[in-house]
Amino acid sequence: MRLLSVLFFTIFLSLSVFAYSNNGTKPLAENFTGKTLDGTTINLADLRGKVVVVSFWTTRCAICAAEVPKLNKLADAYKGKNVVFLGLTTDNEAKVKDYLKKKPFNFEILPNSFGTLLKYADRDGNNINMGFPTHFLVNQKGEIELKTDGYDKSAALDSNISRLLASN
Repeated sequence: MRLLSVLFFTIFLSLSVFAYSNNGTKPLAENFTGKTLDGTTINLADLRGKVVVVSFWTTRCAICAAEVPKLNKLADAYKGKNVVFLGLTTDNEAKVKDYLKKKPFNFEILPNSFGTLLKYADRDGNNINMGFPTHFLVNQKGEIELKTDGYDKSAALDSNISRLLASN
């Protein structure tokens, strides 16, 4: 009988925790403000009503360099639609400008974005965990719709962007 009670309590507790953690709501994207290379100020909260792709990358990342043409193609496909592509990097402006001469992006780049990276990175104690590139797809309500990292995530981004635009 005691074993049955412990088993029942364990199942009840597990279901309660699951229900609490999976209530169907999506997390809100952390707001951030940054300056583009041309000095324009971007505030994520000002982009509500649009789909926003936030890509974290670095000039030292070979995968990021390989992703640039795919992301550029994706940004071009949604040009003129309610979609904004932002590339955030912790690198400084001089390093980014030099890099962009070889690998141009077709969307807004926000250098010096270490503070924003800290808001979005997973944390394990004092360690910051974020692979490059990492993409956050923010829906029209400002919620994180998708988080993905690593090589060739453009198809997943594309299908989710299309879905979000169609649902609005």
